[in-house]
Amino acid sequence: MRLIVAVTGASGVIYAKRLLEELRKRDVEIHLIVSDAGRLVAEEELGGMEALEALADRVYDPSDLMASPTSGSFKVDGMVIVPASMKTVAAIANGYADNLITRAADVQIKEGRRLIVVPRETPLSPIHLRNLYRLSLLGVRVLPASPAFYHKPESVRELVDFIVGKILEQLGFSHDLYRPWSR
Repeated sequence: MRLIVAVTGASGVIYAKRLLEELRKRDVEIHLIVSDAGRLVAEEELGGMEALEALADRVYDPSDLMASPTSGSFKVDGMVIVPASMKTVAAIANGYADNLITRAADVQIKEGRRLIVVPRETPLSPIHLRNLYRLSLLGVRVLPASPAFYHKPESVRELVDFIVGKILEQLGFSHDLYRPWSR
């Protein structure tokens, strides 16, 4: 499997790091794009980009609009934007493909490929909700970073793993990151 993983300027870069770790275990070819704001957040939350870049097969400059992910002929099995800033959500929802992340997302939509956005924002304004709704109408999976508590998490890691598990499920992978609901 070949996936594009994008990181934008919203808090929650730990979700991207854990996802990359889990994808690496599954021998997925990872194409990583981190926005300029995403790099700033990674510096703040992870101490730098090294942990993310080390898990990728290829890292792209977000301003490189000639990179392979800009073309529908670059075959991938999907794209995950985690975390997805409301700026990026708005750009994709309105067809504004001004950087590699938004152009790659636009390609996923036009080619009918899997696109998962993981917004990490609260509260959500009517503008945010409208843009997320627009994406959902286009077939984009909107997977908010809203962990559940029925599995009785005892650490931040378990909360993060819940969301990463949900992303993996959307990509068709099984996992044991959290205990599924059962009565």
